[in-house]
Amino acid sequence: MTGDKPRLPALVGDKLPPDRARRMRIAATAMLVAMAGLFLLTGRYLDLHPAWGYAHAFAEAAMVGGLADWFAVTALFRRPLGLPIPHTAIIPENKDRIADTMARFLRENFLTPTVVARRMRSMNLALAAGNFLSEPAAGQQSRIRAGASDLLAEVLESLDPQRLGEQVRAGLGRQLARIEIAPLLGNFLEAAIADRRHLPLLDALIRATGGMLERNEEMVRKMIHERANTLLRWTGLDERLANAVLDGLYKMLAEMLVDPQHPVRLKIEEGLEELAHDLRHDPETMAKVERIKDDILANPAVSDWWQAVWERIRQGLIDMARDPDRALAGQLGAGMAELGKALREDPRLQHQVNRFARRTAVGVTSRYGDQIVQLVSETVRRWDARTVTNRIEGAVGRDLQFIRINGTLVGGLVGLAIHFLDTRVL
Repeated sequence: MTGDKPRLPALVGDKLPPDRARRMRIAATAMLVAMAGLFLLTGRYLDLHPAWGYAHAFAEAAMVGGLADWFAVTALFRRPLGLPIPHTAIIPENKDRIADTMARFLRENFLTPTVVARRMRSMNLALAAGNFLSEPAAGQQSRIRAGASDLLAEVLESLDPQRLGEQVRAGLGRQLARIEIAPLLGNFLEAAIADRRHLPLLDALIRATGGMLERNEEMVRKMIHERANTLLRWTGLDERLANAVLDGLYKMLAEMLVDPQHPVRLKIEEGLEELAHDLRHDPETMAKVERIKDDILANPAVSDWWQAVWERIRQGLIDMARDPDRALAGQLGAGMAELGKALREDPRLQHQVNRFARRTAVGVTSRYGDQIVQLVSETVRRWDARTVTNRIEGAVGRDLQFIRINGTLVGGLVGLAIHFLDTRVL
């Protein structure tokens, strides 16, 4: 394996695309063989009748034309008959140059902000998405969805989940590191307090405190007993003291739960308001929150947790892509249908979505256009010569065999015309 270039597999498994040109190749070769046979046959009867001369001339020129075009077509992909003829096997010998040319052509003619913006301006992506989401199983859209789903599933399955998860995690980590989370938390908490949306959470916290106290009564009693002096334990007052402490705590929690103006409850709300203010305006609190955020992002346990989350997301996307009908069923399907209806019927929403899509596409082209074409170039460079040859020949080989057939017929007609001029005119 050392020294061999890695071979990039096809999208499905590791099989090369089917040879769709095989029948046409057989037909072109059969026609060439037929012309050779006709040439040999007619050569024996040239003296019997002038018509045999025309047939002989047709077969001779057709054979020459067919052989010339066979050589030209074959020389694109391999060396004819294995002979080291100069300027043959053009595609495998110039694979890297072809890769660079393809990438440069793509960059200069397609991945420029002007071209992308002009193309996106003539497209109504929002309307197309709305039609698809509203009627996902309609005719051509169903076939498009099936093809896109299969392609998405195959791409997700072919990617290295560990490496992709690390890349996504690193990108997400970089974005989170740039975000100042303290002001966001402060704004969220301040808005929740202003709308009194923190009250259910506070009630739940009081109930949870009561439940935790009830589950740990024995521990509280033991703590009081251990801290009581000998006289209290000898007289049994430590047990009465523990009961008094627990009863007082239960009473306070119950009063806090039913009385919105309870002093302890008001003190907690005041503390929340101060925390919201400090998160937005106090540099020390903001720095402390940022340090906590950085510590969490740097924690290996968070990395492992994210890797597991990403793998579940990836597998879920694969399952949805493999069975799009089930994925678009139920509440998810109903919600997507409502979104599709809004996109289809609201021109202002269409305008906003299309503008966002256009700006996003132009931005991606401006920032990552060079990386995209570099990916194309490097991918083709990593293919070995046989892979490149088979893929290109599989894509255009059928048309090239038509060139051989046309060359045989056109050559024969030219030979027929020359023979006519030679015998009748000259």
